[in-house]
Amino acid sequence: MKIKKGLAALFTAAALVVAPTLASSASAQSYPERPVEFIVPWSPGGGSDTLMRLIANNVKPFLGVDMPIINMPGVGGTVGLREASRRANDGYTISQIHEGLLVATEVGLTDLAWDDFEPIALMTASPQFLVVHPSEHYSNMEEFVTYAKAHPGEITMGVTLGGVPHLHAAMIEQAFGLKFAYVGYEGTGQRIRALVGGNLDAAIGDISSSKQFVENGDLVFLAVGSSKRMEEAPDVPTFVELGTDLELNVTRGIVMPKGAPEEVRKTLETALEKLANDPSYIEQTHNAGASVDFRGQEAYRAYLTKLDATVQSLSEVLAP
Repeated sequence: MKIKKGLAALFTAAALVVAPTLASSASAQSYPERPVEFIVPWSPGGGSDTLMRLIANNVKPFLGVDMPIINMPGVGGTVGLREASRRANDGYTISQIHEGLLVATEVGLTDLAWDDFEPIALMTASPQFLVVHPSEHYSNMEEFVTYAKAHPGEITMGVTLGGVPHLHAAMIEQAFGLKFAYVGYEGTGQRIRALVGGNLDAAIGDISSSKQFVENGDLVFLAVGSSKRMEEAPDVPTFVELGTDLELNVTRGIVMPKGAPEEVRKTLETALEKLANDPSYIEQTHNAGASVDFRGQEAYRAYLTKLDATVQSLSEVLAP
């Protein structure tokens, strides 16, 4: 009798362990059953907010549920990400990261890291340019590198100190063996205006901030960080063409809290891939000044891993 009671207790205990697992698996297989909240860790109206709203507004036909946006700005995006990291890992909360998180982690602005989340998909890329004020010393990238090598520390480079533009300029330094004199500006618009005014020699910029000045002859695009030449600037070579493996983009990707079930991650990844191939979404993203650059879980994780190693190698340069 005691043996039977012991066996019964054992089976009951086993059932209590297995039942939540089975329930979780069933829940994952039926995902999503309700709206997926999207914590955008930036203020309304900015670049990240605009591009993430395009995802949220267009994904329902592919995911089957709404994706309401919740803006949680603050401390370089880390306030919203902190909240997202604390949410249940059931797939009903997602968030967004870009290169800024990797820099903030490395320079000690936050203890959050990209691998505290589950990368689901890289969605958009905004290629960055090396932009210069017209100079008698150089008119193309080859001449710029030659001059910069001969005059280390002389070229003034406008960046956001400790931010993504600083990272990109440091990557250029590292790739070509150069040394810049950094000048800090809060935003892209400020440093591009300083460049146009002749207060800088070079800066990191993008199409939306710089193209009109280039067309007017006030600035020059020397190289772009995209994987292939951009339609908006077909005469500008990529850094890859110039013999490097540099990718200088502000990429925006979707992440989930750590430990989200594989079935849930795959479902969202598949929906986002279908969205990334939707002509209307592609056009809307292009009109917002970015390009669709879908990379699924594996490729996105590989991109972040490689970039993280680069950021770590430049930590002393990037430290505020």
